[in-house]
Amino acid sequence: MALLVLLLLSVSRIGLFVWQYDRISAVASVWPLLIQGVRADLILAGLWMVLPILLAPFLAGRRGLNAWRWFCYGWAMLGLTLFIFVELSTPQFILQYDIRPNRLYVEYLKYPQEVFSTLWQGFRAMLLGGISLTLLLIWGANKILQRARLRTEPYQTKTFWLTWPVLLLVVFAMIRSTTEHRPANPAFFAVTSDALVNSLVINSPYSVLYALYSLKHEAHSSEIYGKLPDTEMLALALDWPWLKQTAFSNPGLPTVHYSQASVQRAKPLNLVIILEESLGATFVESLGGVAVTPELEKLKYDGWWFEQMYATGTRSVRGIEAVVSGFMPTPAQSVVKLSLAQQNFYTLGSTLSQQGYNTSFIYGGEAHFDNMRSFFTGNGIKQVIDLPQMDNPVFVGSWGASDEDLFTAAAKHLDEMHQQQRPFFSLVFSSSNHTPFEFPDERIDLHEQPKQTVNNAVKYADYALGQFIAHARLQPYWQNTLFLIVADHDNRVYGSNLVPVEKFHIPALILGADLQPNRITPVASQIDLAPTLLSLMGINGQTPLIGRDFSRDDTSAGRALMQFDQYFALMEQQQLTILRPQQSAVSGVYDPASKQLLLSDKVPSAAQTKRALAQVLLPSYLYRQQQYHLAN
Repeated sequence: MALLVLLLLSVSRIGLFVWQYDRISAVASVWPLLIQGVRADLILAGLWMVLPILLAPFLAGRRGLNAWRWFCYGWAMLGLTLFIFVELSTPQFILQYDIRPNRLYVEYLKYPQEVFSTLWQGFRAMLLGGISLTLLLIWGANKILQRARLRTEPYQTKTFWLTWPVLLLVVFAMIRSTTEHRPANPAFFAVTSDALVNSLVINSPYSVLYALYSLKHEAHSSEIYGKLPDTEMLALALDWPWLKQTAFSNPGLPTVHYSQASVQRAKPLNLVIILEESLGATFVESLGGVAVTPELEKLKYDGWWFEQMYATGTRSVRGIEAVVSGFMPTPAQSVVKLSLAQQNFYTLGSTLSQQGYNTSFIYGGEAHFDNMRSFFTGNGIKQVIDLPQMDNPVFVGSWGASDEDLFTAAAKHLDEMHQQQRPFFSLVFSSSNHTPFEFPDERIDLHEQPKQTVNNAVKYADYALGQFIAHARLQPYWQNTLFLIVADHDNRVYGSNLVPVEKFHIPALILGADLQPNRITPVASQIDLAPTLLSLMGINGQTPLIGRDFSRDDTSAGRALMQFDQYFALMEQQQLTILRPQQSAVSGVYDPASKQLLLSDKVPSAAQTKRALAQVLLPSYLYRQQQYHLAN
């Protein structure tokens, strides 16, 4: 089994190296990486051999020979089947996420209906080909292992006890793979400035298994970068110009403070957040992308347009936690999916429901996906409108109703709230711009052929958005409602940079009510949107939000926080400090014009490293201590 594992994984890695040769050769020599890859494969083989090695003293004798034969055969077949399946699915995962399978690979298995529908509609040929090749390889492995099973003979007692300790030591050495203080792990093989290349050095089964192992450390996940005393961490994390005059007076809720709105209103405004699926700057011409968002390009002149808004992560739930909760990113799963955040965790709904607002989440798919329903209903969002509640949707694809149907449902709900004279907050989450890019015919002039491409899907989503805003302008609630249009993340976050900063760049626009047009030019983060919106709405009160209120200062230098797989980046204007797990931090300068990140040979100063570390330790601390909520 071990020899077959080494052979299969080496062949797969060589194939991936040939495919990505340009990326690899740009940052490293190929042969040293291939040798390091074999080392990673030995770790995986050793991990799978531990159980039979430990059971050998009990089963490998004459009395248990038959059971030993079948156990070894079954265990080897199980391992090879899993390894082959995961490894063969790697190219498609790389095409989507620009990295080997990791925790996302396992997370999506919770939603077989959505995942299988996406694969069948968008990647049918690859799916069928992958299954066929998997079955063929498993058939070949079965032939080899069956012969080995039949040839297995019991060990002589003396031979066994002389060799078993040696084999145990060998397997231990394979797994540890180093004599250093810590055993080798995926970070050990991160030796280049390209995250994809680093991931190619190891193998996909090992990457997935390590991600599963890491799940048990979710609450302390940020400590992979280092530790700071709590008092120092809090002081550094809250040391931003916009928080200098803020009084944090509750030690039990260290970020809760009183916020005075910059705009005083007799009646606070309503709020509608339109969270656009995968609408990165990649698709906005004025932000350097493809010209497939003409409606958004027109709308940007009517409100506050953020020219340098950056997402905090690469998943929808990460965008949700940032936009709706103002919560900072960590290497762990988004709090939308974590157990301690399912109740008594802050969202905009927490503040607005206390002030008598109807709070709702409107989604074209099934709201249970990614645990969204549980998170929202437990944290201030009182009403969920998803696919089952929509009246006769015109078009339903793999991910639910089309964006037109979504906005029809949203318009109906907002009209009902206005007629009831109730203030409202609605989060409207689109889904048409999602693989496999299904949308109704004859709505747009296609950007390209064939129809089901990302550019065409984005153009359709933009069309539906334009229709909704045009309708809303004609409604009486427009004059007292703020609308935020923002992406959750880009479509595919990839690139040769250690952190592909250019793929975190997203559009964001606030418009409606009495808002005057404005261009926001400093670097901004999704976590800055919630405090800015509350201030513009005229909402005063206690919140735990530590993002920047751009309604008070829209010119001074800004910052962004970005989590990319196991890398965390703090960007202050164009200067980046990048934290790496169990490695020293690196610094770099990002040029938004060329979209290139130039890494420095100099290690960031201890002060700058601590400053970045505090930003990623704070959210883990707040989650673990359950201190990100309003005072009871």
